[in-house]
Amino acid sequence: PELQRSLQEMIRNRLTTVQRIQLTSDLEQDEVLSTVLKADIGNIRSTIESVDTGVFNTVIDYMLKARRVYLVGIKSAAPLAQFFGYYLNFILEDVMIVTSMQSDVYESMLRIGEGDMCIGISFPRYSSRTVDALKFAKDRGAYVAALTDSMFSPIAELADSVLIARSDMASFADSLVAPLSLINAIIVGAGLRRKAAVSECLNQLEGIWKSQKVYIGSKSEGIES
Repeated sequence: PELQRSLQEMIRNRLTTVQRIQLTSDLEQDEVLSTVLKADIGNIRSTIESVDTGVFNTVIDYMLKARRVYLVGIKSAAPLAQFFGYYLNFILEDVMIVTSMQSDVYESMLRIGEGDMCIGISFPRYSSRTVDALKFAKDRGAYVAALTDSMFSPIAELADSVLIARSDMASFADSLVAPLSLINAIIVGAGLRRKAAVSECLNQLEGIWKSQKVYIGSKSEGIES
């Protein structure tokens, strides 16, 4: 049974977008909402069972002591890298988000080396550019972590630490609910480790946001219509 599951997983990861949508061609329209949401709930449950708490804490340890953290997410993983980087910038001093597919991936990572950390994010179908970026980081001596769906993932093979988040798709669109939830957990875990510094940073930002009217305030603050 374990071999069968492994073979099924390998085949599923190689499906094209056309083949993916054919898998759901028999799905009734009134079943779409519940089917997709239940699939995402299942992915989160599987992720809870799959994630190694020790590896999770190790990733946070290296992230907090790294000179610079590079977040690599390309194609559908790009929004995950951007979300991750947005909040990590409140915790860490030097975060680089790498989401381009072209040669400037290497330009963005030109200075990576020992003392740095590279976190690659990739799910089926795996981006070859992400694999290349992690190989580049590893060759330069950086600590490499992978956020992916399986130990069979090509970026898992390159990583010093691997965090597994399930992403079984309900159709041609990638299910990234569980990976995003795991990223949230990393952000919270890292933020708790540097609670005082993060609080000071956010207090300063709140003052700036208020003075620049970045966010819509309450009526008691006198919103202009």
